[in-house]
Amino acid sequence: MVSNRCKMAVKEELKKLGLHYIVVDLGEVEIMETISMFQREQLKAVLLDSGLELMDDKKAMLIEKIKNVIIEMVHHSNEVIKINFSDYLREKLNHDYTYLSNLFSEVQGTTIEQFIISHKTERIKELIIYGELNITEIAWKMGYSSVAHLSSQFKKVTGLSPSHFKQLKNKRRSPIEEIGN
Repeated sequence: MVSNRCKMAVKEELKKLGLHYIVVDLGEVEIMETISMFQREQLKAVLLDSGLELMDDKKAMLIEKIKNVIIEMVHHSNEVIKINFSDYLREKLNHDYTYLSNLFSEVQGTTIEQFIISHKTERIKELIIYGELNITEIAWKMGYSSVAHLSSQFKKVTGLSPSHFKQLKNKRRSPIEEIGN
C-alpha cells in the first residue's frame, strides 16, 4: 500500500469480511482476531482484485516497508529532508543499512539510492508543475546541497534541465481561445 486510497480500500475489504483491524498503515495491517485459512484466502483474493497483494515472505515485506518509507518521506512529508536516507531507513526499520541495501538490490534489481532518486525526480516534477516554489526552494525542500546538484541529477534522470522541463509544462496545453489559430 503506497497511498491513503490503498489504505481505505484495505479497510473497506476488511470490513466486508467482518474482520476488525487495529492498524492499517502503508504496507502493513494488524487484525484483532486470529483469522482462519479460509478468511486469509478470501482476503488475499479481494486484495488481489483491488491490485494489492497479501505478503507472507519476510524479505518481500521488508522490501515493501523500504519502498513505503521512501515514498512517505519523498512524496507525503512536508518536512524538509535533513537526515541522510540511509540513517533514516536504519532507524525507521531497525535493520542495518548494508543488509537493507543488499536485500533491496538483490530483489529489485536496482539500488535504494536509484529508487530514491527516481522518486525525488518525480516529486520535483510535481513541485515544478505546481509552480508554488522556485528551483532554489525545491532544492532546499528536497534536501539537495545546491540547485546545481538538483539540476544535474534531474537532467541525468529526465534528459532535461528543470527550467527546460518547466517550459515544456507551460506548452503542454493550449488555452481554448488559441486552439486552431
